[in-house]
Amino acid sequence: MKDLRWRALLVLAVFAIALIYLLPTLSKEMPPWWTKVFPDKKIHLGLDLQGGMHLTLEVEHAKAVENTAERLAQEIKDELGSAHIRFRLVERQGKDGLRILLPREQDWQPVADLLKNKFPLLEVSDRTLTQDQLQFLLKIEDSQVRHIKKLAVDQGLETIRNRIDQFGVSEPDIRTQGENRILIQLPGIKDPQRAIDLIGKTALLEFKLVDEARSVQEALKGNVPPGDKVYYSRQVDPVTGQVSRTAYLLKDRTLLTGEFLTNAEVRIDSQFNRPYVALSFDDRGGKLFERITGENVKKRLAIVLDGNVYSAPVIQDRISGGNAIIEGQFTMEEAKDLAVVLRAGSLPAPVKILEERTVGPSLGKDSIRKGLLSMAVGGVLVVAFMVIYYGASGIIADLALVLNIVLIMAGLAAFGATLTLPGIAGIILTIGMAVDANVLIFERIREELRLGKTPRAALDSGYSKATITILDANVTTLIAAVVLLQFGTGPVRGFAITLSLGIAASMFTAIFGSRLLFDYLLQKKRMKKLSI
Repeated sequence: MKDLRWRALLVLAVFAIALIYLLPTLSKEMPPWWTKVFPDKKIHLGLDLQGGMHLTLEVEHAKAVENTAERLAQEIKDELGSAHIRFRLVERQGKDGLRILLPREQDWQPVADLLKNKFPLLEVSDRTLTQDQLQFLLKIEDSQVRHIKKLAVDQGLETIRNRIDQFGVSEPDIRTQGENRILIQLPGIKDPQRAIDLIGKTALLEFKLVDEARSVQEALKGNVPPGDKVYYSRQVDPVTGQVSRTAYLLKDRTLLTGEFLTNAEVRIDSQFNRPYVALSFDDRGGKLFERITGENVKKRLAIVLDGNVYSAPVIQDRISGGNAIIEGQFTMEEAKDLAVVLRAGSLPAPVKILEERTVGPSLGKDSIRKGLLSMAVGGVLVVAFMVIYYGASGIIADLALVLNIVLIMAGLAAFGATLTLPGIAGIILTIGMAVDANVLIFERIREELRLGKTPRAALDSGYSKATITILDANVTTLIAAVVLLQFGTGPVRGFAITLSLGIAASMFTAIFGSRLLFDYLLQKKRMKKLSI
């Protein structure tokens, strides 16, 4: 009797905890005190159930190799200057190569030693001597090129994931597809265009000096001085919506990039009541920014994001503390999105949208209706079969089945998992598997009763013999489900989640829950013989 009471309390406790996790999903709004005491996680619906946006992006990873070559060219210039080695030119050649011009042949050996020590991943592909200069070409090793391309996709995936997390989409599905593609599913997205703009922005932040000694007008005519480049700022009139552009002639050399950023947040200008983005750099970035501003007092420093000049203020004094601001004609939403992409970091390579689909909520409702209808029809047929074939024992199995479904849904809520159409299929499959466990037990009990055993002895023997078989069958299925969960993606994971939860719940309800009901009825002598 004491053992029965403890088992009953355990089942009731499990059922009560399951209901606590399910209530936030079943109720539209919970009282404020609930979240302070109990969990408030809900079952999220996937893209196929609640609608949303599907994107396929292509990472232009060849551009990441070009960016690496550009960076290496600048680093080689700095190293040659520090080593006092004369050179005429260091520039990127092609997609993954560099070209260096030296004024004398005897300068070759010091350069070769420097490259060997500082840039071991570069190899000399060609060397040409003319009358007045030595030219040699460098190439990034093939293995390193492959590594850069893979890293560009991996970093792009993480950067996009960080942006979407800060954007506030619940349960996004973001994963790589093939060599250089990223698949994104955003359930319940309300503003697809804003999401696309946020995801696709490269967010390369650069600080460059304005060349005030040269004419911008001459540069616009095609006479761009060496080492300079024309950039534009873009302003939108808040009243008319008209877009205007202003040209800037900037030094091509980047003095500081966004890689040293630690934070970017939106603040309000108290004087003009307009938003701006405040930047914070790490220690190294703060020291660089202090040195740059100290060396260029009274000069203009342009803040460039993805090739667009946001502002070009005059440096009035050395700026210490590692802080800067980006001002512009922002709306609050634009300022927030800019802060999000800066905090998440820049994409290592541009991305291109290959496919964009918006799934409407009506399709999601139709999918839910059909999925639930199939689950209801399957469940009713299974329940009816158990009652017809096994009598009162079938009713006990059906009660255990209801508890099984409640535990699955509670598990989805507890883990914050997403319910998808394949997930509903997993629940339907679990209904069959849960009943299958009871069928094994009942058939064993029937065999024992045919041998002339009492109901109590037949029950004990039937459960003990069937339990091993049930555990073997469910554990092997659970192993397959865990493998699908670990290595599967999208719909496969949705199916694996509900299948895994269903297997665990069915073993508890079939072996423990239904046994409790049988023991209670036999002990209270409400079941003098087994109706099976």
